[in-house]
Amino acid sequence: MIAANAPDPTLRARALAYLQGALGPEAELTRLEPLGGGACQEIWRADLRLAEGEERAFVIRGDPAVALPGSLGRREEHEVINAAVAAGAPTPAARWLTEGLLRPGAWAYTMVMLPGVALGAKVTRDPPLALARERAPTQLAEALAAIHTVTPDRVTLPLPLPNDPVAAALDALAETMARLPCARPAQAAALAWLRQNRPPSGEVTLVHGDFRTGNLLFEPEGLTGVLDWEFAHWGSPLEDLGWLCVRDWRFGALDRAVGGICRRAPFVAAYTTASGRPVSAAELTFWEVYGNLRWAAGAILQGQRVLSGAERDLELLAIPWRAAEMEYEALRLIARQPQSPRGAP
Repeated sequence: MIAANAPDPTLRARALAYLQGALGPEAELTRLEPLGGGACQEIWRADLRLAEGEERAFVIRGDPAVALPGSLGRREEHEVINAAVAAGAPTPAARWLTEGLLRPGAWAYTMVMLPGVALGAKVTRDPPLALARERAPTQLAEALAAIHTVTPDRVTLPLPLPNDPVAAALDALAETMARLPCARPAQAAALAWLRQNRPPSGEVTLVHGDFRTGNLLFEPEGLTGVLDWEFAHWGSPLEDLGWLCVRDWRFGALDRAVGGICRRAPFVAAYTTASGRPVSAAELTFWEVYGNLRWAAGAILQGQRVLSGAERDLELLAIPWRAAEMEYEALRLIARQPQSPRGAP
């Protein structure tokens, strides 16, 4: 979620016309400013005063100048979000899809701005969110279970449909690794282990793709919203569980494997109850190794966006150092597993 490098002086006028077209000509734009805190999309906060004096806050989410591999455009994301909303996922609806608002050729849509805290260091540690962390195993599990009820036989979405979701995930990971500027032996070893220890294909559902601390909003009473759907795809539902357990999303609370919020056992039990889907330790470990490896490669590519000259953002340059930590974590998880019959690396 990055703001444009040089704010367009005509953006405010375009945004006002766009929002008045949706909410009525009496709507007054009282605030328009870029929101930071992420690294993938262009996102703006828009506050409005409506005709009857009601104050409303919205988020305008637009296509970035350079997209990461596997990232959806806003047109596709708009459809995915609304399918998830219809299934009961706690996420705001995507509204008023438009082209050219933020930048020529770029698509954007608007969402209601939800209350809550997303910052990982606060979600995992702040005393006022202690009750939210206590309720998190059930609330996170129920949110994922709702997302995973969206299946190809129930809804048509502009997403590639894999015959084998596990093979598709591994192939996509290999393609991402092929884009790296240099060889990463630890990543190559971890990918080889994943291919040798992959679980059966299993079912295909909607996968959020970035369900983690930092993309989840919490108030003291609990979860208020799930954000950032740009990596949604058809795949294995357990991919989302493994991603939530990736070490980097714990923000230092390493004893709470599930996003630094709670432990694995109560979360997995709650997910099994909510979804009716059993989760084996071996499958969860597979997807956790996969998630750490995916983020190790993705972190390096974030820095390449700046080094290539496509972006000017110091935050992106700070991300690649995390790759070594994720590689180490992937190998640590592998080392704890029983030796593969075929000889895991």
